[in-house]
Amino acid sequence: MFMIHPQIAPARVSGLLKAAETAARAIPPAFPLTATVAVNPFMGQAGEDLATASARMARVAGIRLTSTRSFYAGKLDAGQMSEQDLAGALDSSTSPLKPKNAAALKAELARERAPATALPTVAGLAAAADGNDWPSVIARSFGLWAAGHFDRGQALWSPAPGHSTFAAWREWAVHDLTPEIAGLTGFCSHVAAAPDTPDRAILRAAERLGLSDEAAETAFHRLLIDLGGWAQHARWLLWEAELQGASDQTITDLLAIRLIWEEALFQHVPAVGAQWTNVVAAHAEPVAPSADDVADQIFQDALERAHQRRLGLRLQGPAAQPGRPSLQAAFCIDVRSEVFRRALEGLDPGISTIGFAGFFGLPVAHRPHGTDICQAHLPVLLTPALTSTGHASAQAEAESRIKARSLRAWGRFRQAAVSSFAFVEAAGPAYAVKLVKDSLGLGHGTSAPEPAPRIEGGLTAEAKAATAAAVLNAMSLTTGHAPLVLLLGHGAHVTNNPHESAYHCGACGGHTGEVSARLLAQLLNDPETRAGLRDKGIALPDDTVFVAGLHDTTTDTVTLYEDGLATGQRAGLPRARNLLSQAGVLARAERALRLPGASARTVAARAWNWAEVRPEWGLAGCAAFIAAPREATAGADLGGRAFLHSYDWSADKGFGTLELILTAPVVVASWISLQYYASSVAPEVFGGGNKLIHNVVGGVGVLQGNGGMLRAGLPWQAVHDGEGLVHEPLRLSVLIEAPQEAITAVLMRHPQVQALFDNGWLHLFALENGRISARYRTGAAWDQAAALRTAA
Repeated sequence: MFMIHPQIAPARVSGLLKAAETAARAIPPAFPLTATVAVNPFMGQAGEDLATASARMARVAGIRLTSTRSFYAGKLDAGQMSEQDLAGALDSSTSPLKPKNAAALKAELARERAPATALPTVAGLAAAADGNDWPSVIARSFGLWAAGHFDRGQALWSPAPGHSTFAAWREWAVHDLTPEIAGLTGFCSHVAAAPDTPDRAILRAAERLGLSDEAAETAFHRLLIDLGGWAQHARWLLWEAELQGASDQTITDLLAIRLIWEEALFQHVPAVGAQWTNVVAAHAEPVAPSADDVADQIFQDALERAHQRRLGLRLQGPAAQPGRPSLQAAFCIDVRSEVFRRALEGLDPGISTIGFAGFFGLPVAHRPHGTDICQAHLPVLLTPALTSTGHASAQAEAESRIKARSLRAWGRFRQAAVSSFAFVEAAGPAYAVKLVKDSLGLGHGTSAPEPAPRIEGGLTAEAKAATAAAVLNAMSLTTGHAPLVLLLGHGAHVTNNPHESAYHCGACGGHTGEVSARLLAQLLNDPETRAGLRDKGIALPDDTVFVAGLHDTTTDTVTLYEDGLATGQRAGLPRARNLLSQAGVLARAERALRLPGASARTVAARAWNWAEVRPEWGLAGCAAFIAAPREATAGADLGGRAFLHSYDWSADKGFGTLELILTAPVVVASWISLQYYASSVAPEVFGGGNKLIHNVVGGVGVLQGNGGMLRAGLPWQAVHDGEGLVHEPLRLSVLIEAPQEAITAVLMRHPQVQALFDNGWLHLFALENGRISARYRTGAAWDQAAALRTAA
């Protein structure tokens, strides 16, 4: 709870603290490395259009949210964007600042803009005035403290518990001589004399720095951006707290800390006073896009229209489907599954695939074998309703925990302050064999599968049936079941890669989809479940068997799990494994064409190469989300760029499934798309930097080099192949086969989702019989003619 500063008017206090809250929520959360999921970096700007958000980020971060003019010009020259696309984007823009005609717009394309420059901080002004690199001093000092304070088990010595972030930093800073050695005389005394609560520190600093209520919001945002990934980690702490109905003050504490630095430097270099007054005045100006920002937004829209036009040509209407399939395989909607699904279906016309979010509708927190730590295996937008466990027998659990503790103790011994030196001297030569084996990719083996997961406490017969019915309805899988239905989650095997969880399933909270798939297969094979489903109008054939599996997206191999299957239920598994193996060969051959230095034969080996910075491309290239029956996309080569969600609106009574799709999978897909977009167009702020010089810090994230600010977002090697961008920065195009009025009704009930479409962070199209029939326009309107031009 904020306390009122006695020397500041209550209205002024309210304005400043509201500005601090707004600035904090303008920062996107960054999830820790243990369970990394993609996040929309522009979450705090969702209420603005791209041009306005770009103007805001230019002010506070020195970046633009669009590509360079030369990039768009290159696309036009290469025929990847047409003049008709430019004309359509210009026509759809409602800004009064847009170019008057197509000729004027094209003339703008030939004029490159100067790089954006953020408004300076006091630290930046002071550095220019006295020659001391104060921003670097702050980054080193603050980063060193933050690495210890936010540590999640990596450090040997943990900070004292029970201290707030602000209090812990003050205890550190009053003894940290780094600033004073750099020339900031009296900094320790300044910190000691600072207010003892973050709200009072913010208020006092705002007064001393002359920040008006109007200037405070973007000035505070500027300072939080200056803290890099640490501010984003603090925003994640707030996100997690609010999911549990609580709150967290950490990001406000960080703002107070950064303001204390500004305050000290303002006193230390008073010569910057006049310049700072001008900066404050600039912050006080309303954020508004310039004519250049609007033109760049139009260029970006034109590039996206070009992709939509090509996508429309690939969707030629529903393909004919045979009768009952011999095999069905349900995959996560992840774009990487599109390649594998297409390969698998091409092997036999009797094979049908399904797309659904990789947690398979089970809101589970899982306790793995050998630990009591719970992992949330569901989208981060949701909270778990069930708890599952992989715990085996008491003896197996005890043995596993003893082994884990022994390995941890050995690791601590190797890294301890004293023993590490003796260890290297004595044991170093013995590690030469391991080093050679790992370098040659010979050090890996096949690990034993985890014990079959189970729901803690079990479920009643009614709960089993209700859960199964909800999942099958959401999957549009209530009829037409094959004798064998595969439920395939996905994960990725990589070596020596701190961003491993980012390659796993985003719908499973940065974990693999194995647990969810195995739980659902057990549930759907349960006789009690099937009996209850009949009462709910879903009759599963007696010969239908559900089998869980895990698709390794790095090697394109699939592991099937035979949890609880009787001998007779395994009859179709040899054929299924053979088909999956053949599909994997085809998928690897296709993926190898995009990976630098890869061939169909060597793609899988990248998973074991500890020096490989690009084991796979992840979701690079993602550009579309399609919710429709598989018949609408079957046979179409979508290049591994589309999230494919199976959906049959005619079976969706009340459009509850449509609402679920628009408010969960579409939002998650937009987060993925926009993170790849931001890491491509603004890598200096929203990118993870260079993998080659990463150092893991605190189990939270990575530093580029040996110090400084945390780097959040995707590493450069995840979007760039060394010669050019592999991820084409496009905002996601969402295509849904459903009545337009039903889609509109859902959006009207969810204004936050509607804002994503109204402000252009997502594009929306309606499909009819597998073809684009209408384009959504701001304000819940639909443009039929534009859709026809897109698909022409």
